[in-house]
Amino acid sequence: MRVGVPKEIKNHEYRAGLTPDSVRELVHRGHDVFVETGTGEAIGFTDDLYLNSGAEVVSSAAELFDVAELIIKVKEPQASEVELLTSKHTLFTYLHLAPDHDLTDSLIASGATCIAYETVTDEQGRLPLLAPMSEIAGRMAVQAGAHSLEMAAGGRGVLLSGAAGVPAAEVIILGGGVVGSNALAVAVGMGARVTVLDTSMNRLRELDSHYGNRINTVYSTRTALDEHLARADLVVGAVLLPGASAPKLIKHSHLHSMKRGSVIVDVAIDQGGCAETSHPTTHESPVFTEENIVHYCVANMPGAVARTSTLALNNATLPFILALANHGVKEALVADTNLLNGLNVYRGELVSPEVAASQNRSFTDRLRLLSRS
Repeated sequence: MRVGVPKEIKNHEYRAGLTPDSVRELVHRGHDVFVETGTGEAIGFTDDLYLNSGAEVVSSAAELFDVAELIIKVKEPQASEVELLTSKHTLFTYLHLAPDHDLTDSLIASGATCIAYETVTDEQGRLPLLAPMSEIAGRMAVQAGAHSLEMAAGGRGVLLSGAAGVPAAEVIILGGGVVGSNALAVAVGMGARVTVLDTSMNRLRELDSHYGNRINTVYSTRTALDEHLARADLVVGAVLLPGASAPKLIKHSHLHSMKRGSVIVDVAIDQGGCAETSHPTTHESPVFTEENIVHYCVANMPGAVARTSTLALNNATLPFILALANHGVKEALVADTNLLNGLNVYRGELVSPEVAASQNRSFTDRLRLLSRS
């Protein structure tokens, strides 16, 4: 199969879809790999490393899309990339379509097959291709929140750990999943007073068993949310509905009861955000203030640590990429229900029930559509 890796063009996005080591694995199995020049330059994966791994380096995205069948990316395709997609292409990347009607329409119109990392599952129903980036985003969330609490960033001037004679900051984490548990570990390590809200008693028991009296665990209700948001210095929004838009847990009205200069880090922003007042920001301009509350809503947080993120992501994606290349796209999808769950758009039709529900539109059954094609 002809596999293509374009250079990412989203704001301050330096991750690469394939590392040179991953390229070597594909080439060893007889596949042709094309990499756009400069794809990994910023993180130490030079064109020469890709060439030495067996790839052919091409000069532009247009040239790459023209020759490749399977396109491996990190972030959702930008407008100029969507224009290059055709029915011959299979796109494998993070898509986060639920809150993005326009991108969904564009991908349907392209006729391409589009598989989303974030909805591929494993045998336990987990999201193995989302997990490594969620781990990193969770750890970064507290780091970003701590910086945003500084006066220069618009925050209320609070140190997470406090100081001798001064209480530590109150950190509230909404959701105890992969993002939340990683944020929790960093917040506890930095000496903050941490409370985790979740609707899963099993998850709260697990966290309580692990951390004991170093944290508070609270079953999430509207009343609990009201009370804890009002006392928070830092809120980490770590909620997830797989493939669907994030629930808007933090209402605009909550901001009036929160401390002036407190911070919301909305890690759920890729799926629309869990705060009504959130909108995507960039690494270049990561925060904005609404109703005296600082919002950090960078939609590609792990891109800030792009080398670590690229290596972690490739560890998870490579087995699926090899399956698509070795067996063919349709055959690989039919053979693996977990990979099939990642299929969002197929040859001009939406096939993700979660995206369809979020956008109030119809969808076609994946297996039925594959059997007809």
